[in-house]
Amino acid sequence: MAKVYKGITARITDWIHEQPMFFVATAPLSDGGMVNVSVKGMRGTFRVLDDHTFAYADLTGSGAETVAHLRENGRICVMFVSFDERPDIVRLHGTGRVVLVGEPGFDEALAPFGEAAERRRLGVRAVVTVDVSRVSDSCGYAVPTMELLGERDLLDSWTDRKDDASMRAYREAKNTHSLDGLPAIPARAATGD
Repeated sequence: MAKVYKGITARITDWIHEQPMFFVATAPLSDGGMVNVSVKGMRGTFRVLDDHTFAYADLTGSGAETVAHLRENGRICVMFVSFDERPDIVRLHGTGRVVLVGEPGFDEALAPFGEAAERRRLGVRAVVTVDVSRVSDSCGYAVPTMELLGERDLLDSWTDRKDDASMRAYREAKNTHSLDGLPAIPARAATGD
């Protein structure tokens, strides 16, 4: 059943990198603030960097809750779930930080993702890096077994129809604040200024 590890082991790392999606949970400090859970996909956009650190390329989307919450308090939990024969769930709790596109260190933070990030460079709005304080697994006995048919190409094709100016305008319109009004992607970063 459930086990807590001293860090992200080689076995867990290999298993994580095989998973086609993961879930990101964050919350604001406010008692009345909205808890957020985001599902992330796109193979190659998540990397375990060492036994206490991981990062993922944060692709442009219609909201920026995770970025806003991390900028406010840093708390984050990422969960991986196996939908194949192995009934396993892995949670990585920690403190995250964000490097936005155009900020110093962005290119270095993006480098570990190689071709997966280069292919999606226009759509990457940030890199989220997390210092892991707790690694645990638990059974996925109640999780259904499902077959992966493939990745959707909708986000990539949407991004391919954009240029720098239209992507900046989209981020400025949709990503500058969280649902609770917390600052997310500053307008200067959204516009590349």
